[in-house]
Parts: sequence; C-alpha cells; structure tokens
Amino acid sequence: MIATAAAGLVTGLILGGLLAWLWSSARLRAESHATLIEAAERTQRAEASAEELRKQTEEERAELTRLRDQLASAQQARTAADTRSEEALKSLQEQKALLSQARGEMAEAFKALSGEALKTNNEAFLSLARTSFERLHAEAKGDLSQRQQAIDEMVKPLQEALLRYESQIHLLEQSRQSAYGGLDQHLKSLADSHQKLQQETGNLVKALRAPTVRGRWGEITLKRVAELAGMVEHCDFTEQVSVEGDDGRLRPDMVVHLPGDRQIIVDAKAVLSAYLEAHAAQDETQRLAFLRQHAAQVRSRMEDLSAKAYWSQFPQTPKYVVLFLPGEQYLGAALEQDPKLIEDGLSRSVLIATPTTLIALLHAGAYGWRQEQLSEHAQQAGRLGKDLYDRMAVLTEHLDDIGQSLAKSVQAYNKAVGSIETRVLPAARKFKELGIASDKDLPRLEPIDSVPRSAPPSE
Repeated sequence: MIATAAAGLVTGLILGGLLAWLWSSARLRAESHATLIEAAERTQRAEASAEELRKQTEEERAELTRLRDQLASAQQARTAADTRSEEALKSLQEQKALLSQARGEMAEAFKALSGEALKTNNEAFLSLARTSFERLHAEAKGDLSQRQQAIDEMVKPLQEALLRYESQIHLLEQSRQSAYGGLDQHLKSLADSHQKLQQETGNLVKALRAPTVRGRWGEITLKRVAELAGMVEHCDFTEQVSVEGDDGRLRPDMVVHLPGDRQIIVDAKAVLSAYLEAHAAQDETQRLAFLRQHAAQVRSRMEDLSAKAYWSQFPQTPKYVVLFLPGEQYLGAALEQDPKLIEDGLSRSVLIATPTTLIALLHAGAYGWRQEQLSEHAQQAGRLGKDLYDRMAVLTEHLDDIGQSLAKSVQAYNKAVGSIETRVLPAARKFKELGIASDKDLPRLEPIDSVPRSAPPSE
C-alpha cells in the first residue's frame, strides 16, 4: 500500500517540481522569453510575407507562361504570314518572268510583220502588259504591308505586357530579398536569445551548485509555498526560530503555528549537487551512479533531521518533523533508487514533503485557523447579542415611561379643553353678540381621543 501511495505521490511530485522550477527560473527567463515571443512573432510575420510573395511569384509566372504561349502563337502566325508573303512575291516574280517570256515571244512573232502598224500595236501591247504588271505588283506589295502591320499590332501588346511583367518580377525579387533579409535578421535575433537563455540557465545551474545559494533557494521556495497555502508570515508561520538542544543551538527553517497552540516543524534541504551532476552526465552508467548518490544524500539528510529530535524542544509539536525538498523531481529521482525512503522516514518520525504535499498540509492548517476565527467570531457575536438585548430592554423601559407621560398629558389636555368649552368660551362668545368683538370666530376645541399604545409585558 505504501508503494502504491508512493507511486501516486511521485506523479504529483513531478508535476509540482515543474511549478517550483518554473518559479525559481522565471526572473532569469522573463526577458529572454519575451524576446523569443517577439522574435517568433516577427518570424511568423516574415514567413507570412514570404509566403504571400511566393504565391504572387507563382501567379506572375503563370501569367508569364500564358503570355509566352500567346507570343509563340503570334510568332507562328507571323511566320505563316511571312511564308504567304514570300509565296506571293515568288508568284509575282514568276508572273513577271512569264510576262517577260511572253513579251519576247510576241516580239519574235511580230518581227515578220512590217510597217508602222505592227510597231504601233507592239508598243500598245507592251504598254498594256507593263500596266498590268505594275498593278499586280502594287496589289501584292500592299497586301504584304497590311499583313506586316496586322502582325505588328498583334505582337505589340504582348511585348508591352512582357515588359510590365519583367518590371513586376524585378520588384517582386527585390521585395523577396528584403523579406528574406528581415527573416534572416529575426532568426539571428532568435538564435541570440536562445544562446542567452542557455547562458542564463548555465549560470543558474552553476549558482545552485554552491551550498549557500542552494540553501537560500530552498528557504525562498519554502516561504513561497507557505504564502501560496495562505499561511501569512506574521500570523501562521515563523522563519528561522532558534532553540537550545543537546547538540547545541537548533534552528528549524520554519515553525508552523496551528490552532490550539500546536506547531509543526519544517526543515528545508536543497539536495541538488548529485542530481545536477546526474543530468549533466553524458554516460548512462555515470548518470545512474550520480542518482544513487543523490538518493543517499536525501537519506543522509533525513537521518540527520531525525537525530535532531525537534519535538523534544517544541513540546507543542507532534512527534514528527517535515523534511522539505524544493521540487518533486528531486524526491522522484531519489525514490527510483531508494523506494523505501518514505517508509523509513516515517519510521524515524520524518515526513518527506515536496511543494505539492506541503501545500496540502499547510492548507489543512489554514483551514483550522479559519475555523478558529469563525469560532471566535461566533463568541463575539454572542457577546454583542447579549449586550444589544440589555440595551434594548433599557430603551423599552424608557419608551414605556414616555408613553405613560403622553397618556397623562392627553388626559390633562382633555380636562383643560372641557373646562374651557364649558366655563370660558360661552362667556367669551357673548361679547360677539353684544357687538364688541372682532369678526373672527372662536374655534371649537375638540378633545383628543387617541392614547399612546401600551408596551406589552415582557415575558
């Protein structure tokens, strides 16, 4: 059963150790962590910008491929037009050769003819042939110019689009180089921050190797745990109390005061030297050897604390003392090599605690203090209620006296009103009948019928 409880405790200890470790190194890592977060955000923004530029590059490349295809089609069309123009020019030259040949043949045919008529007809025929040839040549030349102009008009927009695309590609390449330059700078800053964090971690490990620093860190962790549990320093616990023992002056790290004038002694032990060496070891054999040494150190601290017998110097404390380790991982590593460590500690009146278990223990003490305060408040409320009841009794007596006085005043008033109405006012009203009074009438006085309510008799 103890082994099962120890296994569950180890699991909880490991989680609590992370809390203690993070708290102890938060001050050293805060600046580096903020720098890492900022560098990571800048890196993400740079990567997003680079990704957007990459997408734009792919789109521009697709557009360039499309324009190149159009240009190839236009070039093919131009080649076909040039081919047709060459064929037309070749046909024109063939027609010209045929005309020259026909002219020669006609000249030879009419050589036999004589006279001026033959000469005139020959010249007219040659003039007609020349006119036809010039007309055909002009038509072929005009058709070739129109086709060349049409091809130029088709290719010109493609050339302008290619020029714009090359300009955009150039700007995009400049933006990409700028973005990658910023990304390189962010990565360099991130690497510097990581290196600084490693350096700070190394400094922390180096500092924890010193016994004085380890002891102070254990005391600070102990105080922090007590504060988290609600045990305020000047109310529920006292640090560094010294007492005289058989072996000289004894000074526990903390004395927790409980309701009923009871106390719990807590002594913090930062057993870290062998544990840090185990984590720094490169060989598994060395690591296991350092872990066994760590377990032996924890057992040695437990035996030393048991030998101090704090319960004999503090009669209000139960017969056990709490050995506080500032991290669950330290107890877990020791239990892996020495599973009976907790059981042997209980047999020696030493309870080995970590931040998680000590917080639970101190929460129980804080709950006891709250119940004690509630009991005191209930007693104060009882005393206040009794005092209030006595004062209410006196006030009721005074009110009863006032009511009796008011009743007597009403009776005296009614008697006076009756006397005035029967003895004084009738004679006064006769003055008005005699005409020696003013126009104002004497009002009629009514007796008071209401009387003060009597106070009920006290039970």
